[in-house]
Amino acid sequence: MSRELKTGIIAILIIIVFIWGFNFLNGQNIFQPSKRQFLVEYNNVGGLTEASSVFVNGLKVGGVDNIDFNPDPAKKGQMLVKFSLENGFIFSKKSIVKIYSPNPLSGSNLVLIPNYEGEEAKDGDYLQGEVEEGLFSAIGARLDPIQIKLERVLESADLSFKKFNDLLDKKTTNSIQNSFEEIELAIIDLRTTITTVNSLVDSNSSNLKETLKNTNQITQNLSKVTDTLANSNLGEIMRKAENTLTSVNSILDGIQNGKGTAGKLMNDDALYTNLTEMSQELEELLRDMKLNPKRFVHFSLFGKKATPYKPEVKEEEVKQ
Repeated sequence: MSRELKTGIIAILIIIVFIWGFNFLNGQNIFQPSKRQFLVEYNNVGGLTEASSVFVNGLKVGGVDNIDFNPDPAKKGQMLVKFSLENGFIFSKKSIVKIYSPNPLSGSNLVLIPNYEGEEAKDGDYLQGEVEEGLFSAIGARLDPIQIKLERVLESADLSFKKFNDLLDKKTTNSIQNSFEEIELAIIDLRTTITTVNSLVDSNSSNLKETLKNTNQITQNLSKVTDTLANSNLGEIMRKAENTLTSVNSILDGIQNGKGTAGKLMNDDALYTNLTEMSQELEELLRDMKLNPKRFVHFSLFGKKATPYKPEVKEEEVKQ
């Protein structure tokens, strides 16, 4: 072989190796042209590149071939991602392709969440895409409301401190200082009072002991009284008293209703009328006996017969 032929063969091999290496670094293997390609639409690719890989359950099964804007005018601004998979893996069109970042320092990759129900996915089909929030984005999304609330709290605190500083003028400061001085004097007086009370307690400790002893004796006496009441047949006494009151109530009800001698005496009007008339007749009889004693009483020492009673005629009646 001539030198020129060897040089040409080597140059062709170098070009082939360069093309294969470039595609290999991009996640493509030109020696496996039978790979299937799928399309996914995203509003945001979240740092996904053409060198990103495709994983299924942690196993790399393909790579991203192309990322470009969606050529459909109705979906203007959306991103269209094309990726390829090996032919041996079968799944349905209901599978989801999710963009995720394994850690904050690495780039984003694609994760295929396979679904085996429904029609089988074929080369050139569109799959449903989702974007998984990264660690920083998730923390940021949760910290945003907290930040807003914290800012409001700081504004309120700043306003409160400002109002507090406005209140703390020289006059208010002097008033607060005087209040603390008065509190200190009150504490001193309280200590003096406590000392006096302690002295009184110490001086009257014997009297207090005697008082407590008497109180203990009173308590014991009360306990004995309560024991006596508890041991006595108090329930039987109360029952008898209740029966007695019931009998008295029955008697009073009978009297009120005119039953018996006492009831008739209390409620019979005829008896009252007879007594009244009897009293009047008795009064007239006594008056007559007082005015005309000879009519009722006759005294004779010698057995003289009593003369019939003749009513005295008054002079006024004779004149008439």
